[in-house]
Amino acid sequence: MKIVLASNNKGKLAELHAMFAPLGLELLSQADLGIPEAAEPYRTFVENALAKARHAAQHSGLAAVADDAGLCVDAFDGLPGVDTAFYATQFGYAKSDDNNVIALLEQMRNITNRRAALVSTLVAVRHPLDPEPLVATGRVVGEITREPLGSNGFGFDPVMWLPEFGKTFAELPVDVKNGNSHRGRAARAMVDLIRERWRI
Repeated sequence: MKIVLASNNKGKLAELHAMFAPLGLELLSQADLGIPEAAEPYRTFVENALAKARHAAQHSGLAAVADDAGLCVDAFDGLPGVDTAFYATQFGYAKSDDNNVIALLEQMRNITNRRAALVSTLVAVRHPLDPEPLVATGRVVGEITREPLGSNGFGFDPVMWLPEFGKTFAELPVDVKNGNSHRGRAARAMVDLIRERWRI
C-alpha cells in the first residue's frame, strides 16, 4: 500500500518516514508527486491536518497522512499554536526556524512562566471523502530555555527543555528524540490505528 505524506517540510518528512517504517508501507512525499501545499485556514491542529490529508489524497488518488504541529506557550494563552511556522514574521523577521527561535526568546525575555507544550496532530484518510479519518495526537510538556542548546532536530527543538531528560530536544540523540517527541507519540498512536482500522 502507498501512502502520501502531506508535507514539504524535510525535517518532518524524515521523522515521519522513520516512524512509519514499522508498517512496511511505501511512503511518498507530496512534493515528489508534484502536489502543491494545501491551504491551512483553520485555528486548530486537527482541522488543518484533515484539510492537508484530504488535499493530498485528492491530488494523488492515494491514502494520505498529514501532520499539523506547533508550540503552545502557557504565557501566551496557547499561542503561537497553528501559526507556529510563521511566528517570526509577526515581529518583522523572515520565515525560518532560526528566526522563530530568536523571536520567541525575545518575546519571553522577561517572562518567568516558561511552560510550553509541543503538540502534533496526525490525520490519515483512505481517500479524499473518507468519512472516518484516523486522528492521533501527541503532546510533550517542557519549558522554554533562555538560549538555544544542542544541534539536533529542527523548529523549536533547541529551546524546548524536557525535565525528564534534563536536556532540550536538540541535545538528545535522534532515536531518543523521535521516541519521545510530540510527533513520535502521535506517530506511534497512528501506526496502531492504521493497523487496527485499515487491516494492514
